[in-house]
Amino acid sequence: MFAAALALAAAASWGIGDFLGGLKSRSLRPVAVLIVAQPIGGVLLGMWVAVRGQGPPGSEVLWACVASVFGTTGLIAFYRGMAAGALSIVAPIAGAGAAIPVIWGLVRGDHPSVYQQLGFAAALIGIVLASFERRPRPAGETSQFAQTLSTDPLRGQAAFAAGVGWAAIAMLAFGGYYIPMHAASQGDFLWAAFVFRLTSTTLIAGAWLALRPPRARRADFPVLASIGILDTGGNVLFSAASAKGLVSVVSILASLYPVVTVLLARAVLHERVHRSQELGIALALAGIVLVSAG
Repeated sequence: MFAAALALAAAASWGIGDFLGGLKSRSLRPVAVLIVAQPIGGVLLGMWVAVRGQGPPGSEVLWACVASVFGTTGLIAFYRGMAAGALSIVAPIAGAGAAIPVIWGLVRGDHPSVYQQLGFAAALIGIVLASFERRPRPAGETSQFAQTLSTDPLRGQAAFAAGVGWAAIAMLAFGGYYIPMHAASQGDFLWAAFVFRLTSTTLIAGAWLALRPPRARRADFPVLASIGILDTGGNVLFSAASAKGLVSVVSILASLYPVVTVLLARAVLHERVHRSQELGIALALAGIVLVSAG
């Protein structure tokens, strides 16, 4: 029960941080956001590790390096997706990566419950529906063929929604994060989170030096610092949950973070999408819940 509470707290921390990160990525490149946010989280974790005064555990903590490659890649893709499209669409698709640890469990001999099977189906259908949007038809298009497709000229033709490609990359990367991070957390969850943050900061620093994007303004720093604290907090909470619970359970519960991001997008940004996409978002989120219920 405690592990589940920690995983849900991680979801809340990630969800708020992702919402803020998505907003900032619309005015700054993701690397410019992360070059400030990541070191802040690393410094806080370093202070915690130093105060606690315990040395690193065994070599299993190095799995956090692998998790960091997946997590950092996913975060960059996630921010790019939210900068290009609606947060309400990108977040549920990325969150569907929660199915990957469950699939990993199936390969290792786990048996899905009826709820999990329904959840897989709902999430898959939801992703497909959320991924397509109706674009307005070009002015003057009045062909008989067009009229047979739709009686509403504003609905237009179905096309991939903006940001869906990046969301799909984030989904795969985030799904790959959970398994090695769970393995790294078995020795010491705090060291696992610290190694994860050191690796991600190094990766972002390398990307910064290679890309040289425009720097953030001083006025952006409070929000960027909040993003770093929230993202690091989510990683620590997930590591702690992984040390106490099953990866197939805590990873799914932690993956409920899109619910928080979607609710904030609706409340703050007043995002509205096509009805079929609304249904897709609901199905994707319901699928994540059903998989966790199994």
